[in-house]
Amino acid sequence: MTSVAQVLSVGTKQLTDSGIEDARSEACGLLAHVMNLNKAQVFARTDEELDAQVVGAFELGVKERAAGKPFAHITGKREFWSMPLQVSPATLIPRPDTETVLELVTEVFNDREAPRNILDLGTGSGCLLLALLNIFQKANGIGLDISREAISVANRNVDCLGLSDRAQMICGSWHDAIDGQFDLIVSNPPYIPTDDIPSLDRSVRDHEPHLALDGGSKGLDAYHYLIPMSVNLLRSDGILVVEIGIDQANDVAEIAAQSGFAQYRVRRDLSGIERALSFYKKDVGIS
Repeated sequence: MTSVAQVLSVGTKQLTDSGIEDARSEACGLLAHVMNLNKAQVFARTDEELDAQVVGAFELGVKERAAGKPFAHITGKREFWSMPLQVSPATLIPRPDTETVLELVTEVFNDREAPRNILDLGTGSGCLLLALLNIFQKANGIGLDISREAISVANRNVDCLGLSDRAQMICGSWHDAIDGQFDLIVSNPPYIPTDDIPSLDRSVRDHEPHLALDGGSKGLDAYHYLIPMSVNLLRSDGILVVEIGIDQANDVAEIAAQSGFAQYRVRRDLSGIERALSFYKKDVGIS
Protein backbone atom coordinates (compact mmCIF):
# COMPACT_ATOMS: atom_id res chain seq x y z
CA MET A 1 0.00 0.00 0.00
CA THR A 2 1.09 3.58 -0.67
CA SER A 3 0.02 6.75 1.10
CA VAL A 4 -1.34 9.97 -0.37
CA ALA A 5 1.79 11.80 0.75
CA GLN A 6 4.06 9.29 -0.96
CA VAL A 7 2.33 9.35 -4.34
CA LEU A 8 2.11 13.14 -4.24
CA SER A 9 5.85 13.39 -3.60
CA VAL A 10 6.71 11.07 -6.48
CA GLY A 11 4.21 12.67 -8.85
CA THR A 12 5.38 16.19 -8.02
CA LYS A 13 8.98 15.26 -8.79
CA GLN A 14 8.03 13.70 -12.12
CA LEU A 15 6.07 16.78 -13.16
CA THR A 16 8.84 19.11 -11.97
CA ASP A 17 11.43 17.15 -13.93
CA SER A 18 9.29 17.46 -17.07
CA GLY A 19 9.13 21.25 -16.74
CA ILE A 20 5.57 21.60 -15.45
CA GLU A 21 5.02 24.79 -13.47
CA ASP A 22 3.10 24.46 -10.19
CA ALA A 23 3.94 20.76 -10.22
CA ARG A 24 2.80 20.22 -6.65
CA SER A 25 -0.58 21.80 -7.31
CA GLU A 26 -1.08 19.84 -10.52
CA ALA A 27 -0.09 16.57 -8.87
CA CYS A 28 -2.61 17.24 -6.13
CA GLY A 29 -5.24 18.12 -8.73
CA LEU A 30 -4.64 14.87 -10.61
CA LEU A 31 -4.91 12.85 -7.41
CA ALA A 32 -8.05 14.75 -6.42
CA HIS A 33 -9.56 13.86 -9.80
CA VAL A 34 -8.74 10.17 -9.40
CA MET A 35 -10.07 10.10 -5.83
CA ASN A 36 -13.15 12.19 -6.72
CA LEU A 37 -12.23 14.75 -4.07
CA ASN A 38 -11.13 18.40 -4.04
CA LYS A 39 -7.57 19.49 -3.32
CA ALA A 40 -8.30 20.49 0.26
CA GLN A 41 -9.68 17.03 0.96
CA VAL A 42 -6.58 15.42 -0.55
CA PHE A 43 -4.25 17.50 1.62
CA ALA A 44 -6.31 16.53 4.65
CA ARG A 45 -5.70 12.84 3.93
CA THR A 46 -1.95 12.72 3.44
CA ASP A 47 -1.60 9.67 5.69
CA GLU A 48 -4.38 7.73 4.00
CA GLU A 49 -3.35 4.53 2.24
CA LEU A 50 -4.34 4.17 -1.42
CA ASP A 51 -5.23 0.99 -3.24
CA ALA A 52 -3.42 -0.12 -6.37
CA GLN A 53 -6.20 0.97 -8.73
CA VAL A 54 -6.10 4.57 -7.52
CA VAL A 55 -2.30 4.65 -7.59
CA GLY A 56 -2.28 3.25 -11.13
CA ALA A 57 -4.78 5.82 -12.38
CA PHE A 58 -2.79 8.62 -10.77
CA GLU A 59 0.49 7.39 -12.25
CA LEU A 60 -1.08 7.27 -15.71
CA GLY A 61 -2.33 10.84 -15.31
CA VAL A 62 1.12 12.03 -14.21
CA LYS A 63 2.73 10.27 -17.15
CA GLU A 64 0.32 11.89 -19.61
CA ARG A 65 0.78 15.34 -18.06
CA ALA A 66 4.57 14.98 -18.07
CA ALA A 67 4.33 14.15 -21.78
CA GLY A 68 2.54 17.44 -22.43
CA LYS A 69 -1.13 16.45 -22.38
CA PRO A 70 -3.16 19.34 -20.97
CA PHE A 71 -4.39 18.93 -17.42
CA ALA A 72 -7.94 19.67 -18.56
CA HIS A 73 -7.83 16.90 -21.16
CA ILE A 74 -6.76 14.39 -18.52
CA THR A 75 -9.58 15.34 -16.17
CA GLY A 76 -12.05 16.20 -18.94
CA LYS A 77 -13.13 19.41 -17.25
CA ARG A 78 -12.18 23.04 -16.69
CA GLU A 79 -13.70 25.80 -14.58
CA PHE A 80 -14.58 29.00 -16.43
CA TRP A 81 -16.40 32.01 -14.96
CA SER A 82 -17.11 29.82 -11.91
CA MET A 83 -18.83 27.23 -14.12
CA PRO A 84 -17.70 23.59 -14.32
CA LEU A 85 -17.29 22.78 -18.01
CA GLN A 86 -16.54 19.61 -19.89
CA VAL A 87 -13.73 19.90 -22.45
CA SER A 88 -12.13 17.60 -24.99
CA PRO A 89 -9.39 17.71 -27.65
CA ALA A 90 -12.09 18.95 -30.04
CA THR A 91 -12.34 22.31 -28.23
CA LEU A 92 -10.04 25.00 -26.98
CA ILE A 93 -9.53 24.83 -23.24
CA PRO A 94 -11.25 27.93 -21.77
CA ARG A 95 -8.69 30.36 -20.41
CA PRO A 96 -8.74 33.41 -18.13
CA ASP A 97 -7.91 35.62 -21.14
CA THR A 98 -11.32 34.80 -22.59
CA GLU A 99 -13.05 35.95 -19.41
CA THR A 100 -11.91 39.42 -20.52
CA VAL A 101 -14.63 39.22 -23.19
CA LEU A 102 -17.23 38.66 -20.48
CA GLU A 103 -15.86 41.52 -18.41
CA LEU A 104 -16.13 43.85 -21.40
CA VAL A 105 -19.67 42.71 -22.20
CA THR A 106 -20.84 43.36 -18.64
CA GLU A 107 -19.16 46.78 -18.75
CA VAL A 108 -20.81 47.69 -22.05
CA PHE A 109 -24.27 46.60 -20.90
CA ASN A 110 -23.96 48.05 -17.42
CA ASP A 111 -25.98 51.12 -18.42
CA ARG A 112 -27.87 49.60 -21.36
CA GLU A 113 -30.84 47.27 -21.64
CA ALA A 114 -29.60 43.71 -21.18
CA PRO A 115 -29.33 41.64 -24.36
CA ARG A 116 -32.15 39.19 -25.06
CA ASN A 117 -30.66 37.40 -28.07
CA ILE A 118 -26.99 36.40 -28.14
CA LEU A 119 -24.89 34.75 -30.84
CA ASP A 120 -21.52 33.11 -30.16
CA LEU A 121 -19.49 32.49 -33.33
CA GLY A 122 -17.04 29.60 -32.97
CA THR A 123 -18.54 28.50 -29.67
CA GLY A 124 -16.24 25.52 -28.98
CA SER A 125 -17.09 24.22 -25.51
CA GLY A 126 -19.83 26.85 -25.29
CA CYS A 127 -17.99 28.68 -22.52
CA LEU A 128 -18.72 32.24 -23.64
CA LEU A 129 -22.38 31.75 -24.49
CA LEU A 130 -23.17 29.75 -21.36
CA ALA A 131 -21.45 32.28 -19.13
CA LEU A 132 -23.41 35.08 -20.78
CA LEU A 133 -26.68 33.24 -20.25
CA ASN A 134 -25.80 33.01 -16.56
CA ILE A 135 -25.03 36.73 -16.49
CA PHE A 136 -28.15 37.74 -18.45
CA GLN A 137 -30.86 35.55 -16.96
CA LYS A 138 -33.56 36.56 -19.46
CA ALA A 139 -31.44 36.03 -22.57
CA ASN A 140 -31.51 33.23 -25.12
CA GLY A 141 -28.53 32.32 -27.25
CA ILE A 142 -27.14 30.38 -30.17
CA GLY A 143 -23.67 28.89 -30.30
CA LEU A 144 -22.26 28.07 -33.73
CA ASP A 145 -19.25 25.92 -34.54
CA ILE A 146 -18.14 24.06 -37.64
CA SER A 147 -16.84 21.14 -35.58
CA ARG A 148 -19.44 18.47 -34.87
CA GLU A 149 -17.28 17.15 -32.02
CA ALA A 150 -17.11 20.61 -30.43
CA ILE A 151 -20.88 21.00 -30.66
CA SER A 152 -21.27 17.64 -28.91
CA VAL A 153 -19.15 18.92 -26.02
CA ALA A 154 -21.08 22.21 -25.96
CA ASN A 155 -24.40 20.37 -25.80
CA ARG A 156 -23.18 18.32 -22.83
CA ASN A 157 -22.30 21.56 -21.06
CA VAL A 158 -25.73 23.00 -21.88
CA ASP A 159 -27.38 19.99 -20.27
CA CYS A 160 -25.08 19.91 -17.23
CA LEU A 161 -25.70 23.60 -16.53
CA GLY A 162 -29.46 23.30 -16.98
CA LEU A 163 -29.61 25.79 -19.86
CA SER A 164 -31.26 23.66 -22.53
CA ASP A 165 -34.32 25.91 -22.56
CA ARG A 166 -32.25 28.99 -23.45
CA ALA A 167 -29.26 27.74 -25.44
CA GLN A 168 -29.13 26.17 -28.88
CA MET A 169 -25.90 24.78 -30.29
CA ILE A 170 -25.66 24.53 -34.08
CA CYS A 171 -23.05 22.78 -36.18
CA GLY A 172 -22.35 24.68 -39.39
CA SER A 173 -20.24 27.25 -41.14
CA TRP A 174 -20.77 30.92 -40.40
CA HIS A 175 -21.95 31.92 -43.84
CA ASP A 176 -24.94 29.58 -44.17
CA ALA A 177 -26.08 28.43 -40.74
CA ILE A 178 -27.47 31.58 -39.11
CA ASP A 179 -30.05 34.21 -39.83
CA GLY A 180 -32.06 36.45 -37.54
CA GLN A 181 -31.16 39.47 -35.44
CA PHE A 182 -29.11 39.63 -32.25
CA ASP A 183 -28.52 42.19 -29.52
CA LEU A 184 -25.04 40.83 -28.86
CA ILE A 185 -22.56 38.85 -30.94
CA VAL A 186 -19.39 37.51 -29.33
CA SER A 187 -16.51 35.52 -30.73
CA ASN A 188 -13.18 34.09 -29.69
CA PRO A 189 -12.01 33.20 -33.20
CA PRO A 190 -8.72 31.59 -34.28
CA TYR A 191 -6.15 34.41 -34.17
CA ILE A 192 -2.70 32.80 -33.93
CA PRO A 193 -0.59 33.54 -37.04
CA THR A 194 0.15 30.30 -38.89
CA ASP A 195 3.91 30.67 -38.56
CA ASP A 196 3.57 31.05 -34.78
CA ILE A 197 1.81 27.72 -34.28
CA PRO A 198 5.03 25.63 -34.08
CA SER A 199 6.37 27.84 -31.28
CA LEU A 200 3.32 27.44 -29.04
CA ASP A 201 3.61 25.49 -25.81
CA ARG A 202 3.47 21.79 -26.64
CA SER A 203 0.32 21.32 -24.59
CA VAL A 204 -1.43 23.72 -26.96
CA ARG A 205 0.41 22.94 -30.20
CA ASP A 206 0.07 19.17 -29.93
CA HIS A 207 -3.27 18.78 -28.19
CA GLU A 208 -5.67 21.62 -29.00
CA PRO A 209 -7.51 21.90 -32.34
CA HIS A 210 -5.55 23.88 -34.93
CA LEU A 211 -8.87 24.77 -36.54
CA ALA A 212 -9.58 26.91 -33.47
CA LEU A 213 -6.03 28.31 -33.27
CA ASP A 214 -4.79 29.07 -36.78
CA GLY A 215 -5.83 32.54 -37.90
CA GLY A 216 -3.93 32.59 -41.19
CA SER A 217 -0.74 34.38 -42.13
CA LYS A 218 -1.39 37.43 -39.92
CA GLY A 219 -3.89 35.84 -37.55
CA LEU A 220 -6.67 38.01 -38.95
CA ASP A 221 -8.48 35.73 -41.41
CA ALA A 222 -11.48 35.06 -39.16
CA TYR A 223 -12.03 38.77 -38.46
CA HIS A 224 -12.16 39.53 -42.18
CA TYR A 225 -15.14 37.20 -42.33
CA LEU A 226 -17.00 37.42 -39.03
CA ILE A 227 -16.95 41.21 -38.66
CA PRO A 228 -18.59 42.05 -42.04
CA MET A 229 -21.19 39.29 -41.62
CA SER A 230 -22.06 40.61 -38.14
CA VAL A 231 -23.37 43.86 -39.63
CA ASN A 232 -26.48 42.12 -40.94
CA LEU A 233 -26.91 39.89 -37.91
CA LEU A 234 -26.89 42.66 -35.30
CA ARG A 235 -29.92 44.73 -34.43
CA SER A 236 -29.51 48.43 -35.13
CA ASP A 237 -28.22 49.11 -31.61
CA GLY A 238 -26.49 45.76 -31.17
CA ILE A 239 -22.94 45.21 -29.94
CA LEU A 240 -20.14 43.05 -31.31
CA VAL A 241 -17.41 41.90 -28.90
CA VAL A 242 -14.38 39.90 -30.04
CA GLU A 243 -11.30 38.47 -28.41
CA ILE A 244 -8.01 39.36 -30.13
CA GLY A 245 -4.38 38.36 -30.06
CA ILE A 246 -1.32 40.36 -29.08
CA ASP A 247 -0.87 43.58 -31.10
CA GLN A 248 -3.99 42.95 -33.20
CA ALA A 249 -6.16 45.75 -31.83
CA ASN A 250 -5.42 48.30 -34.56
CA ASP A 251 -5.79 45.81 -37.40
CA VAL A 252 -9.07 44.42 -36.09
CA ALA A 253 -10.39 47.95 -35.49
CA GLU A 254 -9.54 48.83 -39.10
CA ILE A 255 -11.38 45.77 -40.41
CA ALA A 256 -14.38 46.80 -38.31
CA ALA A 257 -14.24 50.40 -39.57
CA GLN A 258 -14.22 49.21 -43.17
CA SER A 259 -17.26 47.07 -42.42
CA GLY A 260 -19.32 49.91 -41.00
CA PHE A 261 -18.51 49.60 -37.31
CA ALA A 262 -17.17 52.13 -34.84
CA GLN A 263 -15.04 51.01 -31.92
CA TYR A 264 -16.63 51.36 -28.51
CA ARG A 265 -14.69 50.08 -25.50
CA VAL A 266 -11.51 48.03 -25.04
CA ARG A 267 -10.59 45.66 -22.23
CA ARG A 268 -7.10 44.53 -21.26
CA ASP A 269 -6.33 41.13 -19.77
CA LEU A 270 -4.47 40.51 -16.51
CA SER A 271 -1.15 40.94 -18.34
CA GLY A 272 -2.15 44.39 -19.57
CA ILE A 273 -2.63 43.23 -23.16
CA GLU A 274 -5.57 44.57 -25.18
CA ARG A 275 -7.63 41.38 -25.34
CA ALA A 276 -11.25 42.30 -26.09
CA LEU A 277 -12.75 44.93 -28.38
CA SER A 278 -16.36 46.08 -28.71
CA PHE A 279 -18.03 47.72 -31.70
CA TYR A 280 -21.35 49.28 -32.72
CA LYS A 281 -22.78 50.31 -36.09
CA LYS A 282 -21.46 53.69 -37.23
CA ASP A 283 -24.73 54.81 -38.77
CA VAL A 284 -26.61 54.26 -35.53
CA GLY A 285 -24.34 55.65 -32.88
CA ILE A 286 -24.52 54.62 -29.27
CA SER A 287 -25.75 56.23 -26.09
